[in-house]
Amino acid sequence: MKIGYCRTSTADQIAGLDNQVRELEAAGCERVYREQISSVAERPELERAIEYVRDGDVFVVSKIDRLARSIIDLHTIAERLRAKGVPLVILAMPALDHTTALGRAMFSLIGTFAELERDMMLERQRIGIAAAKAAGKYVGRQPTARRKLDHIRRLKASGMGCAQIAKELRIGRASVYRLLGEAEAA
Repeated sequence: MKIGYCRTSTADQIAGLDNQVRELEAAGCERVYREQISSVAERPELERAIEYVRDGDVFVVSKIDRLARSIIDLHTIAERLRAKGVPLVILAMPALDHTTALGRAMFSLIGTFAELERDMMLERQRIGIAAAKAAGKYVGRQPTARRKLDHIRRLKASGMGCAQIAKELRIGRASVYRLLGEAEAA
């Protein structure tokens, strides 16, 4: 049985996740585990998929960066699968056979380059943010709750409690308390 795993880093990457699912299903995966979570977080669906596979199954991912966050993580996952008698297939690298010595060596090299690419992307991102900050063009994430201060005050004046206000405006309860406290102190 072919078991697929797909992942995107954020919940708003729906198209990317749907595309991976289509690729895995086209490759013959009968079961696809999917999650929308950063690779640095715990990945419960990946764990479920690895626990589910048995000797004779094939574990399939679309690309190497959808599976692992680093070369160490990649080797750990691959070794866990190998210990269960489950080959790893990466659709973006069809000639790579992880069951042979040469295939594992190539796997390591490609994994190393994938990790390098990710690290370089993060470095470029940090440089870009620093340059934007220096130019006064980067202000970071705009605080959601602060923009709703007038609405918070009106709801509080109408007798609504802080927990209800937070729920109504879809902001944190602590933000409501903090903003009301700041407004009183001013």
